[in-house]
Amino acid sequence: MNPLLSIENISKRFSSAGRRVAALDNVSLTIAAGETLGLVGASGSGKSTLSRILLRLLPCDAGAIRFEGEDWLTLRGAALRRRRVRMQMVFQDPLAAFNPLVTVGSVLDDPLRIHGVVSQNRRAGEITMLLERVGLPADYARRPVRALSGGQRQRVAIARAIATRPSLLVLDEAVSALDVTVRGRILELLVELQKEHGIACLFISHDLAVVRAVSHRIAVMDGGRIVETGPAVAVVAAPQSAAGRALVAAVPRLVTEPL
Repeated sequence: MNPLLSIENISKRFSSAGRRVAALDNVSLTIAAGETLGLVGASGSGKSTLSRILLRLLPCDAGAIRFEGEDWLTLRGAALRRRRVRMQMVFQDPLAAFNPLVTVGSVLDDPLRIHGVVSQNRRAGEITMLLERVGLPADYARRPVRALSGGQRQRVAIARAIATRPSLLVLDEAVSALDVTVRGRILELLVELQKEHGIACLFISHDLAVVRAVSHRIAVMDGGRIVETGPAVAVVAAPQSAAGRALVAAVPRLVTEPL
């Protein structure tokens, strides 16, 4: 079976201090339908650059991407807009991605209206369903975004992302700004949504413990390259790369013996 997403030999260089720096160097990955691939690495390893190329927010220098059987990088204009509904992103700071002055209902109405997901007379009901699906009461539709807590805003961000019924969610440090309790609830929500709707996820983080909680497989990035890929349990238990071992060593451990 062909993968939902196939990234092949993607490269990207930036200019810095008069020299060309490789942000990505022949990166290749696949994600199957309904799978979560965790992408981990230290800051500057290239994770966010890859996500932005994938979302067509940044051009690549070389390589190919196939998504749902299509050449993703050759799509332009109306054709790209039609296909964007199938791949959605959840950012680290949802307040920066929203207009803080608008209501939650307006945030959720936009993708339904722009992409024609449901007819106008059904949008209010769809907004209620989306809010309930992410654990928020229907009356939150009337609240301004700025009045929500960080965890509530991230739930709204997820609701907006699933409004277009995508097959792939790209989550770039989507829970890193949340406290531990809220983070756990958001991770549980993502797992539930995946089980119910078969959504695939590219879960990007520097936190290996968080990635392990939701991922089927893990890919480790270092210096713009993929240095290790494998089942999540195997990568955490016995990392084969220096970068993987460093990430495992950085995971906090509870002290169970008296000092």
